Amino acid sequence: MQLVVARIGRAHGIKGEVTVEVRTDEPELRLGPGAVLATEPAATGPLTIEAGRVHSGRLLLRFEGVRDRTAAEALRNTLLIAEVDPDELPEEEDEFYDHQLIDLDVVLADGTEIGRITEISHLPSQDLFIVERPDGSEVMIPFVEEIVTEIDLEEQRAVITPPPGLIDESEAVIASSRDEETGETAPGDAASGDAAEAPKGDA
Repeated sequence: MQLVVARIGRAHGIKGEVTVEVRTDEPELRLGPGAVLATEPAATGPLTIEAGRVHSGRLLLRFEGVRDRTAAEALRNTLLIAEVDPDELPEEEDEFYDHQLIDLDVVLADGTEIGRITEISHLPSQDLFIVERPDGSEVMIPFVEEIVTEIDLEEQRAVITPPPGLIDESEAVIASSRDEETGETAPGDAASGDAAEAPKGDA
């Protein structure tokens, strides 16, 4: 199985180094010297990592055959892709590879459906689940213990306890349902048939 483990950023210095946006929880394993990586676009690679170092909090890599700033800059925005055994698991019990999380159902503790994970966004501060709602909209869920309380790979679901305001659409659904019960429409709120049919839940 092929997984995107990094994206090449701008050139650094004049000796062929590049900054990289890391997209793996195991950069020491996936982006270490000697690693041979496929690329997107494919014509750019494969690339073999010659050396790496951390500078000002960012990972810098140098590839075999890339010796100057011009060659390094030509690699900008290239995706680096590693070949990973689908059965391979991270060393830590509470860590997961992206391919294990993609397509998991996201639900509240009471079973209310929120959506399906379609993408994992790796930010410097934290990872985010990009979750597609049943109506096609998207919501971003921080992958932190306080919010994502359980990952159940057997049941193919992620259980979340979101703070108020994180899932705005769910709160709108609750408000709409309450208004329907009283026969009133809150000022500024537009009636929505889709919202009335959406699952209810405390968010």
